[in-house]
Amino acid sequence: MRVQINGRWEDVEDALTVAKLLEVRDLPARRVAVELNRQLVPRAMHAKTRLADNDSLEIVTLVGGG
Repeated sequence: MRVQINGRWEDVEDALTVAKLLEVRDLPARRVAVELNRQLVPRAMHAKTRLADNDSLEIVTLVGGG
C-alpha cells in the first residue's frame, strides 16, 4: 500500500494502524501529533485508525524547552 508521509510517498504494509506506523518508525506517540487526510488523529485513536492506500499523513514531533 502506498501512503504519503510528510510530503513523501512511501510503501507500507497493508492494514497498518497509526500506532504501528509510529512504532515502526521508533516515534513515541506522546511526542508526536498525527494528521491523517487533514484531520488530527487523537492519541487515543492511534491504535484504532487504519491507513488506506493513498492516505496522506503529517507527523510532527513535539519539542519542549525553555
